[in-house]
Amino acid sequence: MVPTYSCLVTDPVPPRITLITKPGCHLCGPVREVIERVARDLDVQWVELSILDDPALSVAYQELIPVTLVDGIQLDYWRVDELRLRRALGDTRAMDDPDPHSQV
Repeated sequence: MVPTYSCLVTDPVPPRITLITKPGCHLCGPVREVIERVARDLDVQWVELSILDDPALSVAYQELIPVTLVDGIQLDYWRVDELRLRRALGDTRAMDDPDPHSQV
């Protein structure tokens, strides 16, 4: 007999990166691309949340969208610095990068 499950199985690893956005945000696309690339390169989970779905996020971040969090701590807003994101995630290769201006 095959067991059946009534709920979804989710990834047990919580996302390290959170991107807070809203529909129609013209800055969100480029930030999303950087996050997707870094998350893929470092094999970390990420999630995107809309301030329209959470009143607390709306109050906290309404004027700062898009906002990037790493492990629940705000890293950047409006733009994301790829090197800074990589460093926050512990990418040791990023520690040696001399370009402090790799911001998108």
